[in-house]
Amino acid sequence: MFFAPIESPLFYAAAIPAVLLMGVSKSGFGSGFGSLAVPIMALACTVPTAAAIFMPILLVMDLMGLVVFRKHFDLSVLRFLLPLGLMGTVLGTLTFHYLSAPAVSGIVGALTLIFLAQRLLLPKLSGSAPWPKPVGAVLAMMSGFTSFVAHAGGPPISAYIMGMRLQPMKYAATLAVFFFAINLSKWGPYAYLGLLNWENFHTSLVLMPLVPVGVMIGVRIAGRIQMAHFYRMIEVGMLLTGLKLLSEWRFV
Repeated sequence: MFFAPIESPLFYAAAIPAVLLMGVSKSGFGSGFGSLAVPIMALACTVPTAAAIFMPILLVMDLMGLVVFRKHFDLSVLRFLLPLGLMGTVLGTLTFHYLSAPAVSGIVGALTLIFLAQRLLLPKLSGSAPWPKPVGAVLAMMSGFTSFVAHAGGPPISAYIMGMRLQPMKYAATLAVFFFAINLSKWGPYAYLGLLNWENFHTSLVLMPLVPVGVMIGVRIAGRIQMAHFYRMIEVGMLLTGLKLLSEWRFV
């Protein structure tokens, strides 16, 4: 099998910042900005192609995140949320051929902005306490579902975990483990649905050297930033993510 990655300079102009952004998000900001990565890469290719190219990259990022954050995650939170997130990936597999990626992106974008508005405009209702567990269950399933369709699972689960006011390292570590399991579960279904091919895999290998750069930038930020500033940056990430995903909305 000869080496045949995508060669378009326009593609790499979009792909390089997308991979770096995903690395920073995965390691330091719990996917606060990571949902922007696929839409950015999709400026130069289709959404399914971008999602497929990210699969090997996400696997390496997740493994690096596990090494860095292995002592910091909250096991009780994962026991509750992870099975529900995996149920969301099953739902994504079953409905993949019936939903368009732009429609899902638009829905996720709208919900992200609603979650953010609830946090910012209704502080007395949101406060520092987490939402009830039934809400967390729905958001975890939504996270698994949107992660499967467009690697956009960050906003729903972040909206729920933000209310717990975890320390930055514990916040990032908990989501690192959550998305490691979610992303690992997608390999079989992605192959079954025909989303993986050699050109995309070779392109992933070309982009792979960017992975440690983005991850280490994120780790350094997460370990040094003050808690108030950390959550403010998460909110900025959710705003940008919501607006970008909402701009992808199509009815067909």
